[in-house]
Amino acid sequence: QVQLVESGGGLVQAGGSLRLSCAASGRTFSIYTMGWFRQAPGKEREFVAGISWSGGNRSYAGSVKGRFTISRDNAKNTVYLQMNSLEPEDTGVYYCAADRGIVVPTTAARYDYWGQGTQITVSS
Repeated sequence: QVQLVESGGGLVQAGGSLRLSCAASGRTFSIYTMGWFRQAPGKEREFVAGISWSGGNRSYAGSVKGRFTISRDNAKNTVYLQMNSLEPEDTGVYYCAADRGIVVPTTAARYDYWGQGTQITVSS
């Protein structure tokens, strides 16, 4: 069992930066693939970025590639999402998720555990 708590959300102007953190409970955090998803009002939850347990494999949605960076610190049981050059289209609730598989999934249904989400609002 893994419990996830996101933090770092807020309001930012377009072009600005934010860093999200996701703290995980449990002693086996290091074996989980971790992902970030987001959901805008009226839209489905979409994949943003994912990272394998070792950090050696990372995957990004095309819309954030080059602007967002996912990383993890297994000693701190934490995964991060550094978001630069934010755009109004990045607005939404951001969720972190954990999967017990090896490959980084890009679909929400593949993830086993979810955080409660944190709101990001990017103003134009």
